[in-house]
Amino acid sequence: MIRFCLVQPPTETKMCEKRYVVKLTKEEKEQLNEVLRKGTSPAKRQLKARILLKANEAKGGAGWNDTQIAEAFGTYPIMAYRTRQQYVEEGLDGVLNRKKRATPPIAPIFDGEKEARLIQLACSEPPKGQAGWSLRLLANKVVELHIVDKASHSTVGKVLKKTCSSPILKNNGSSRRKPTARL
Repeated sequence: MIRFCLVQPPTETKMCEKRYVVKLTKEEKEQLNEVLRKGTSPAKRQLKARILLKANEAKGGAGWNDTQIAEAFGTYPIMAYRTRQQYVEEGLDGVLNRKKRATPPIAPIFDGEKEARLIQLACSEPPKGQAGWSLRLLANKVVELHIVDKASHSTVGKVLKKTCSSPILKNNGSSRRKPTARL
């Protein structure tokens, strides 16, 4: 079994010193214990909470090193090291909550104006020879009208699903249906 310890190199005064030291406050300990007590949060969040509680070197903390933590929780020492590092650099919220992406991986095809034109098209009369608009017809028509460069029928369906419009119904979502009395 290979064991290693992620620490700073030894100095003249101290033999081995941790680079990122976790010292939890009373409120932070309570918050971590609450995460574990509820048990409804994701497994990764619970694991990080356990790591922080065991790495805690404040008064009353366990003060375990990365290898001890890794053996106890069935993970790698680098996980414990990165959790401690993240706590020191970003705080408790940075460890427990995932970072949101600043931009989506793929830019949306339909913005507000293009979406409005698609809905307007879906509410209009269907082409001659068609009983109504299908998603494939709408996708082809928005490309033909140069509303967007390209669009698939599934993308058109997702855009229309967000609205009350329906290319199948006669009223096309212009007004809500009246509730019928149940007997």
